[in-house]
Amino acid sequence: MTSENRRRGRPRQSAGHAQQPSIQALDRAIDVLAVVAAHDGVTLSQIASELGQSVATMHRVINSLEQRAMIELSRDSQEWHIGPEAFRLGSAFLRRSNVIERSRPVMRQLTAEMGETSNLGIEWEGNVLFVSQIETHQFIRAFFRPGTVSPFHASGIGKALLSMYDLPRTRAVLQQSGFEAFTANTILTADALLVELDIIRRKGFAVDNEERAKGMRCIAAPILNGFGEPVAGLSISGPTERLPDAHIDTIGGKVKEAAQQISSLLGLLKG
Repeated sequence: MTSENRRRGRPRQSAGHAQQPSIQALDRAIDVLAVVAAHDGVTLSQIASELGQSVATMHRVINSLEQRAMIELSRDSQEWHIGPEAFRLGSAFLRRSNVIERSRPVMRQLTAEMGETSNLGIEWEGNVLFVSQIETHQFIRAFFRPGTVSPFHASGIGKALLSMYDLPRTRAVLQQSGFEAFTANTILTADALLVELDIIRRKGFAVDNEERAKGMRCIAAPILNGFGEPVAGLSISGPTERLPDAHIDTIGGKVKEAAQQISSLLGLLKG
């Protein structure tokens, strides 16, 4: 590694996986942001309680974050919300790839046609990170707030992505999975998941059959870039009663077609 590369990335002593010392004030500020982001409004006392800190300590952190517009206070409810500066900084993540921009029109069309919520997810640290969503107007609907993280083994998008990985990469992801059981339908072993991945490859789409949440289904397909590499997954999610067994193949075909359309927009040639 050249000295120029080190200046642009991490210093030499930060390489590898060794635990590095943290800055307590910065850690606390990030913890506060995480709590505020997890709620649709949260009070100072609630923040302090969730983080196990005193109100006085949290007040100092919140004051600094408010001054930088990272959070803002609703005067009526006295609850804190994520501020515009946090949104602006977070949006920089979306600029790393044009897959989100390219996907949005296709997702809108898919939601309009199917009448269910469409989702876009990518791999992030061995999990699925939901980065975009087009909600249906149905009263009862699936909802994955952008930024939500889900384990691969209990996610339609996760399984769709895994089906496109080579075996070493798939096993590496599965080794990180704790195979947590969320419902009676959750896949709990690597061997069982590998068998399902073969089925997904043949069909071209994956099904989360109430494996993450009882009563909810997700049908997903992988999105490939111009090099044929899996970069994201597209899904339709909704109540099981609106995504019944008899319609799975039809819906799966629609999701697969939409994912292929996005892949083409990313430069993948048909063949």
